[in-house]
Amino acid sequence: MILYSAKGLTSLSQSRELLALAVRETWGLSPLPAIARHERGKPYFPEHRNLHFNLSHSGDLALCSLDTAPVGVDIQIVKAWRPGLPQRVFSRQELDWLAGQPDLWPAFTLLWTLKEARAKQTGQGLTSSIRDIRVPLPEEGPVQWDGLWFRTWTGPGWAAAVCGNSEPPEKILEKVLDIPTELGAN
Repeated sequence: MILYSAKGLTSLSQSRELLALAVRETWGLSPLPAIARHERGKPYFPEHRNLHFNLSHSGDLALCSLDTAPVGVDIQIVKAWRPGLPQRVFSRQELDWLAGQPDLWPAFTLLWTLKEARAKQTGQGLTSSIRDIRVPLPEEGPVQWDGLWFRTWTGPGWAAAVCGNSEPPEKILEKVLDIPTELGAN
């Protein structure tokens, strides 16, 4: 498993540029192979069914993961949500963990990214209550749980998670995309 990230994105299409860069560097495939979607929307390469990827974006951030087995990633900008949302989306155990955290919304976002990553790894998406999606509580380093590997990362104003069959790496490869600037900007 390998993870790539980029920041400073100005359009959603640039997340696909990150995927193309990752696929070229990791698997030597260029141009980016054709992408299709499974019944529930999970993207895949129909011509390379043994190569798996997942992509996420939030604000000006993008994250993608490549592996030879199904993988799911999520990245989220930390923000305040409606106060009652944690009670609607988290289990009792998750709410107890959340209550012990010093800052609600960064902790909420971290736990949310774990649930999104698992939902994306399975290809089921959020077809059932997010409360019912089982994930380990966030902790430092990789965690093997329920037959899958999980890992979380945080940075200034963001949180990210991955879920897959392979042990996640410690570091995310940060890439700079060729992002055009507005004409006349200095």
